[in-house]
Amino acid sequence: MSSLSPTTPQDTRDRILDAAESLFVEHGFDGTSMRMITSAANANLAAVNYHFGSKDALVQAVFRRRLTVLNEERLAVLDRLEVEAGGAPLKPSRIVEAFFGTALRMAADTEHGGRTFMRLLARTYSEPNAFVRQFLAEEYAEVMDRFLGALFTALPDVPRTEIMWRFHFMTGSLAFAISGLGGLYELADVSAVDDDPQRLLPRLMSFMLGGLRAALPDLPPPCAND
Repeated sequence: MSSLSPTTPQDTRDRILDAAESLFVEHGFDGTSMRMITSAANANLAAVNYHFGSKDALVQAVFRRRLTVLNEERLAVLDRLEVEAGGAPLKPSRIVEAFFGTALRMAADTEHGGRTFMRLLARTYSEPNAFVRQFLAEEYAEVMDRFLGALFTALPDVPRTEIMWRFHFMTGSLAFAISGLGGLYELADVSAVDDDPQRLLPRLMSFMLGGLRAALPDLPPPCAND
């Protein structure tokens, strides 16, 4: 009698999600075909259609599987900080750590798919896929409103537009840091590069907070519309 457990529909669904996630990281959304996904998942197209219905729905499911957990954790940390503050403005460093530190901790998880997912999320910042970007904008709406609102309150003397730009730059720094250090390896002595995930958080946090606290730029006046 075989000791192997029978494959369940959930097993098949998870295999498809795992395969799609890894292939999207390697080849991008447009460069990954359904045939590639079914081959890597040891499944057929009927199974993909049964569980997801379409490639777009599969992409959404890949993101929601981990992004929902990530954003719920971010909001839970922010909720706790605001309760502890008793209505007082939060320190900007606590806000930044709650948003970006939570993501970096997921990126350090090599056993449960966190690192692969965060590399996929990082790829979306540089890959022009309108469908994915619109979907992520909707998924991030509540989180962005809460965290930007907290930063606006914490930094009342900084123009809101400037805070939004700096948050944008910090997001780009995170994406580059977790997408891989290929460029750094090419520019530096490989033996000198320290990419320990446990050491990345304090290093990146120091960089982000330096940018957030930097003096306001001396900008030229905006061009008048003709």
